[in-house]
Amino acid sequence: MSIADLGCSAGPNTLFAASEVVRTASKLCQKLEHQTALDFQIYLNDLTGNDFNSLFRVFLPRFQSELRQEMRPGFGQCFVYGAPGSFYGRLFAPKSLHFVHSSTSLMWLSKVNKIFNQNPIY
Repeated sequence: MSIADLGCSAGPNTLFAASEVVRTASKLCQKLEHQTALDFQIYLNDLTGNDFNSLFRVFLPRFQSELRQEMRPGFGQCFVYGAPGSFYGRLFAPKSLHFVHSSTSLMWLSKVNKIFNQNPIY
């Protein structure tokens, strides 16, 4: 299962949304009695100024350790990748993601572009 978090930032809550998706999907697989463990690919996206190094050095090991302790035996592997860049352009191949999350980055999308403020279309 491929998961993307757009505008992930770099801090203690960075992997919260992804961990909730992983937990929920794993519980559903268990409930539906799937025999094969589900592997996860998590893509963390933010602008190139994000400190991806500290994210992978500090927060990722704790995230992986907590998941291993919490999940049932036979839990699939979890691969985490940095995907720097603006989500105004293409970041991922077509049809490559199963779940896309965006929370704090939505505030940037909700702002009206200056062009529209100067030249209203009505």
